[in-house]
Amino acid sequence: MNTDYSLVARQIEALTDGEFDAIAVLSNVSAILNQSLDNINWVGFYFLKDNQLVLGPFQGKVACYRIPLDKGVCGKAISTNIVQRIDDVHAFPGHIACDNASESEIVFPLIVNGKAIGVLDIDSPSLARFTEQDEAGLTLCVEALVAHLAQCDLEFIAK
Repeated sequence: MNTDYSLVARQIEALTDGEFDAIAVLSNVSAILNQSLDNINWVGFYFLKDNQLVLGPFQGKVACYRIPLDKGVCGKAISTNIVQRIDDVHAFPGHIACDNASESEIVFPLIVNGKAIGVLDIDSPSLARFTEQDEAGLTLCVEALVAHLAQCDLEFIAK
């Protein structure tokens, strides 16, 4: 299945329009991404709080509560502000295995008003699931989300 990422980004814009509670927005965005992407086993958010990443809204199996900034794919994404597209998570130094079924991962830093606030994390049970086209398309979705989050109350991550 080829995902129409421009359609998903427009759905995110429509879905979030008029709602400014960030937890509610993030919950529904994780749901729409989960419904729109094939061959994934986890999609959700971690937020920067007290010098670590803390679990936010997600779809999938039980996840790690906290991730140190110097650990795992999520930690690297937030500490470098660079998208991490990893074909084989088991070959990634310091990988944190919250779900042993995950084989590949893509993580986007969330930058709101110039400040890194967290990450969008998507896992797949297949090696090399995420392509350059997925990264480009998901970037559209992240941009739509971040533009909306700039208008939301983000006090829950202000620590």
